[in-house]
Amino acid sequence: MRIGMALNYSGGFKETVAELADYEKAGLDIVFVAEAYSFDAVSQMGYIAARTERLQIASGILPVYSRTPTLLAMTAAGMDYVSDGRFTLGLGASGPQVIEGFHGVPYTAPLGRTREVIEICRQVWRRERVEHQGRHYTIPLPADQGTGLGKPLKLINHPVRERIPVVIAAIGPKNVELAAEIAEGWEPIFYMPEKAADVWGPSIAAGKAKRAPELGELDVIAQASLAIGEDVAGWLELGRPMAALYIGGMGAKGKNFYNDLARRYGYEKEAEQIQELYLSGKKDEAAALVPQELLESMSLIGSEGFVRDRLQAMRESGVTTINVTPLGRTHDERIRLIEKVKELAS
Repeated sequence: MRIGMALNYSGGFKETVAELADYEKAGLDIVFVAEAYSFDAVSQMGYIAARTERLQIASGILPVYSRTPTLLAMTAAGMDYVSDGRFTLGLGASGPQVIEGFHGVPYTAPLGRTREVIEICRQVWRRERVEHQGRHYTIPLPADQGTGLGKPLKLINHPVRERIPVVIAAIGPKNVELAAEIAEGWEPIFYMPEKAADVWGPSIAAGKAKRAPELGELDVIAQASLAIGEDVAGWLELGRPMAALYIGGMGAKGKNFYNDLARRYGYEKEAEQIQELYLSGKKDEAAALVPQELLESMSLIGSEGFVRDRLQAMRESGVTTINVTPLGRTHDERIRLIEKVKELAS
């Protein structure tokens, strides 16, 4: 099981990247760089590539709406080049609040767009002349939609790899099925190993039934906060505000994918109450209603034995990469946590 970590630079980006070298030495395998409506992820990943040697680098995630498919392909090829083949292209649909509210682009057909984006990316990486006639993208642009001067082009540079790994962030049934069919990896959020088969099993099976052999086994990337010891239960409370934000406030009523997931996990009543409270401004009250079972099941917070058992449960449910958030008061404590979880996961 690979050990990953999402980059959190609240204390300063350059300072955090300087510390990544220590995590790399401690055994960290891959770092994920988010892009919401913050600084772009690409410039940050390029900086990380220059400051690390072995660490895999992934976007977590680049939205499929905010760049053209060919630009996503060019960006991934460029990142793979500057990192000497250490890049993974993490893609996702984001959500309508960000895509329409920040980018001013209609949030339409996320599944169809994702499929076509990946098809076009792989064409670019193979250095084929890009020609695509899809429902959502047509390349080159037809003469009646532009000047008529467009012609099929291929990437000038020779990519380090013609098959850069693609990870799709997804939690909805059809999105998960798509990831299992066409991507090298799948990244869910709020992953509960005991309930994963019930919630996502049919989607994974349907996708894998159509999966091309050359894609290999699906890399399942789960997320978990990490603290190991006999007196670390208090760290669990840090997860409440974030869970409440996603379940209650990340979307409108009837259009919140994370709220839907909580309901599918069996927390229908809690999900409804959390959303009601959060959207009315009562964020603390909403956080207090996040089920303790949910926080515990998707965490690696507890004694060494507890963490070992949770890692085993993750592994048995199909997880191949565990993306941890090490919780420690000092940098040295967090480094030791990476060393320890790497040992326990071996």
